[in-house]
Amino acid sequence: MKRREFISLASALPALAQQQPADSSQTITLEVNRSNILFTVSDRKGRFVNNLMKDEFEVFDNKRQQKILEFVTESNIPLRIALVFDTSNSISGRFRFEMETASQFLSSVLRPEQDRALIYAFDTQPYLVHGLTNDVEALGRKLRDLRPGGGTALFDTIVYSCRDHLAKEQPRHKYRRALIVIGDGEDNASHYTRDQALEMAQKSDVGIYAISTNITRVETGGDKLLKYFCAETGGLAFFPFKAEDLAQDFENIANELRSQYSILYRPEPLNLDGKYHSIQIRVKQRKDVAVRARKGYYAPSGL
Repeated sequence: MKRREFISLASALPALAQQQPADSSQTITLEVNRSNILFTVSDRKGRFVNNLMKDEFEVFDNKRQQKILEFVTESNIPLRIALVFDTSNSISGRFRFEMETASQFLSSVLRPEQDRALIYAFDTQPYLVHGLTNDVEALGRKLRDLRPGGGTALFDTIVYSCRDHLAKEQPRHKYRRALIVIGDGEDNASHYTRDQALEMAQKSDVGIYAISTNITRVETGGDKLLKYFCAETGGLAFFPFKAEDLAQDFENIANELRSQYSILYRPEPLNLDGKYHSIQIRVKQRKDVAVRARKGYYAPSGL
């Protein structure tokens, strides 16, 4: 499988995006002079902290402190959500309940006037079940039609969801992009690697969330993988033991998507080196709160 070239800045570097036709040599090029980062702040009990002000934060790009140009509390940002379902045989036990719960999640979180969602399913390969839409009923019907069976191509599905759909929603800084994986984190059929999947999510400015279908109470390699994807992109992984806990996990994701801050800064120095740049956001003089954000981005290789 031939990879498409993708040279956009990973994090949320908005500005002016120019998108080329979707063919095998597709590139997405950004004129980069500002970086916009969405993040959440929570206390020690996991409750969102939504009353912080600009002067209480500091941001570092490759360990260099940056000047914050803009700061807002993002409670109404339009959502672009990809629901990604493992339909392999390994998760067949709770399959019906998971589909129904996901349908209820979409009904509760999507605001038709501004939000959109898509559905991918994967076993031995990814399947686009429904493209980006605000039609919650259509998405629900498609979910109810899904059937389990086959292998697991998780990495390919992440690449396709981000590259072919979420990344194309422009301008980049206007949307909150989230990919929600419902599966066990295993992969035995992908053409892309774990690192390639993560890189595509980072370059598409997508936060990954995961709801594990592992109910053994024993952490697996798949669980570790889901935690890794979520931590690197500023998302969160959930591990419900009972099927009934799924609804609460979806509600937690919905609440988080509506409870975020946004910081905008101009990277100094601005290096168009194509390398990975780390990001760190801190709350000054507060040890009782934690910031969760993507850990970095890929700078473009010159423009």
